[in-house]
Amino acid sequence: MNRIIIIAALLLAGLQMQAQRYCVIDSKYILDNLPEYKQAQSKLDEVSATWQKEIDAKLQEVDRMYKSYQAEQVMLSEEMKKKREDEIIKKEKEAKELQKKRFGFEGDLFKKRQELVKPVQDKVYNAVQRMSGTKAYDIIFDKSADLSVFFADPKIDKSDDVLRELGVNTATKRK
Repeated sequence: MNRIIIIAALLLAGLQMQAQRYCVIDSKYILDNLPEYKQAQSKLDEVSATWQKEIDAKLQEVDRMYKSYQAEQVMLSEEMKKKREDEIIKKEKEAKELQKKRFGFEGDLFKKRQELVKPVQDKVYNAVQRMSGTKAYDIIFDKSADLSVFFADPKIDKSDDVLRELGVNTATKRK
């Protein structure tokens, strides 16, 4: 009796899976075709490069101080050695803290990315939601995300439909 119930439940689940409509999108492809995403990414790269130069300058200053200390240490008293070592350590710590503040987990770069890129990602998400409602998709897989899609028939890839929903011309369909 239990076997019949289990088999019936599996058959019902199988029928429900067949009834679901699904498609695949490639969010990386979609984002790469949005001018506002490219602009946001470019701005993010500029800000990141500026911050990296700032950190590199501080680390070069630490390196210069250390080399100067090494060259002069034989002529310094123990008190002066300790003072210079402390200055070098302090400067290096400041540089590391700045690096963590700029590029660390939930640092300035993370916040800047949220500010610049998240609105574009939200726009794509809303377009996907509208498309799923219009075309009655139950599930939409993203083949560029961590979810592994080993193979997807190009017929079910609706990335160009999302781009059209966003008002982007998709004259040449990709392969």
